[in-house]
Amino acid sequence: MSGALEQLLAQESELQFDQLSHEEALALGLKLLERARRDQLPVVIDVTLAGLTVLHCALPGSRPDNHDWVRRKKNTVNRFWHSTYYMGRYYAAKGTSLTDKPHIDPAEYTDHGGGFPLLVRGTGCVGSITMSGLAQEEDHSRVVEVLREWLGQRAQTAGR
Repeated sequence: MSGALEQLLAQESELQFDQLSHEEALALGLKLLERARRDQLPVVIDVTLAGLTVLHCALPGSRPDNHDWVRRKKNTVNRFWHSTYYMGRYYAAKGTSLTDKPHIDPAEYTDHGGGFPLLVRGTGCVGSITMSGLAQEEDHSRVVEVLREWLGQRAQTAGR
């Protein structure tokens, strides 16, 4: 496995919750939204927990197509329990793409970055946090950055 793939898997291993409530998922999404608004990003942001849309917001400059990208990214995360960026890099390393597989409908799934699993230790994937509107690497890195900060702050609070 390549170093890039190992790094993406390490992100998924690192960015896990001990527990995640509806309120916390909403607060996490609002943090990503706040950051996107501050930077005036033309994105759609979505947070889903246990099949419920906790937050879905389209910022100025985003397009209807971004909603569809979010939907397909969420489908991929929920099916495979990996970030969409990992899925894309995994298949690219094999010289193919997720949607080249005969059992994967490209109208329903994508392996472009920006979808990340909400993982609870000992449970698995309980939802997703997704961004669409930027280059896939940036969609992914912004989601990871907010998750890392959020979990770091929670760890500090728990340690007090």
